[in-house]
Amino acid sequence: MGTVVKNRYSDKELAEFKVLIEEKIEKAKEDLELLKSSYMNDGNNGTEDTSPTFKAFEEGSQTMSKEANTQLAIRQEKFIRDLRNALIRIENKTYGVCRVTGKLIQKERLILVPHATLSIEAKNMQN
Repeated sequence: MGTVVKNRYSDKELAEFKVLIEEKIEKAKEDLELLKSSYMNDGNNGTEDTSPTFKAFEEGSQTMSKEANTQLAIRQEKFIRDLRNALIRIENKTYGVCRVTGKLIQKERLILVPHATLSIEAKNMQN
């Protein structure tokens, strides 16, 4: 008979990944909302009555955290976009296939990085 090399995940497996990814998208959207609301907060986080020593740091730390927040929000938006693209690949049944080697990406890797499009093997080739 010979072993059949699976070149795609079964519909059942894809359905499982889909649930996982949709949960991750929901979580990521919530995180994004939190990030956005924290940097749209005009920096008035009720710090008027805090100790004077904190006042001195406030100006610098505020711009820092605003920039850091913006960076995080951008990363988060990209993450959500990558996850949505993964959902499209699930629909096309190409999900979990390495775009370099054409082999299946290990399930463990996909559970950790559900939007991965490269197998560990291909990733190592790039380094």
